[in-house]
Amino acid sequence: MSWIGALVAACAVAAVLLSRARPGIAAAVAGAASVAASLAHPLTGTLSGQLVWPVAEAPPLLVLTVLAVRLAPPRWAVLGGGLSGLAVALVLLKVVWPEQPSLVFGACAAWGLGAVAAAAVGLYLRSLDARRVRAVAEATRLQRLSLARDLHDFVAHDVSGMLVQAQAAAVIAGPLPEPVAEALRRIEEAGQRALAALDRTVHLLNEPGPGIEGIAALADGFSPAVRVELSLVPAAEVPGQASALAYRVVSEALTNVRRHAPRATAVAVTVAREGRRLLVRVANDGADDGGAGGTRNGGFGLPGLARLLESRGGSLTAGPHGGGWLVTADIPVEGEGQ
Repeated sequence: MSWIGALVAACAVAAVLLSRARPGIAAAVAGAASVAASLAHPLTGTLSGQLVWPVAEAPPLLVLTVLAVRLAPPRWAVLGGGLSGLAVALVLLKVVWPEQPSLVFGACAAWGLGAVAAAAVGLYLRSLDARRVRAVAEATRLQRLSLARDLHDFVAHDVSGMLVQAQAAAVIAGPLPEPVAEALRRIEEAGQRALAALDRTVHLLNEPGPGIEGIAALADGFSPAVRVELSLVPAAEVPGQASALAYRVVSEALTNVRRHAPRATAVAVTVAREGRRLLVRVANDGADDGGAGGTRNGGFGLPGLARLLESRGGSLTAGPHGGGWLVTADIPVEGEGQ
């Protein structure tokens, strides 16, 4: 085998050692180099006639095929796994060329079966990884739902008690000074709103919430002093889960504008789809008072949404932008409509 083939084998081994970081790229580079070297042998007539080097070159390429198919993003998995698998099938060109075409084809096809098996192993391991991620996400969701229901029961019990005491005070105490009566009415109304909000929250945890189609109504109910400009992808183009996440991001961002950017006069909301990603952008022109990032004592708000998106392969960022605040979210789109 020439020095080119030896270099390819060395590069393949190095790529295996480094491939945990970028397996698709490593497989594509090593596979392309090996394919080029294999094709160069019959073209230049420098054939080795020895099987030892193809045998040494093939195992690292097979390992790269498995790692690329299992770990790389879909596009790089196809490209890297395809090139490294093709390289495995072509390594015998260094030995059997220029024998009869049927012999060359049969030998390459036989070695190609090893690449097919490696790709199958990678796909199987990839499916196991995806199943494990879904199982963990579902267990986490059920645990949070259980905690939310418990919290609802405890808080609803206490709020109901406060509400009953306020109503009893208004009835038993007889005529009250107007400021005291007004305070009791406000306490009663606040308690009823709190109970209604708890019920809505638990209901949303059990069933999908509104999606992109609800953002317009959300904007219409925003502060009349703030102009909300919308640029939305048609709701029919986005599956329900991604659409519901986009709604939650916009809702939380608008809530933070109301709470933390009192000088804002305009908010621009953009929801656009790019391939299998849904991009959400909410920008306001009001200076932030230090809380627009959505940080709360319990760690909910935008930080909670950021953790949720990260667990599903997306991301969320928030920070100063010009004279205001910008929230951006990258949401993976899965299921129908891809």
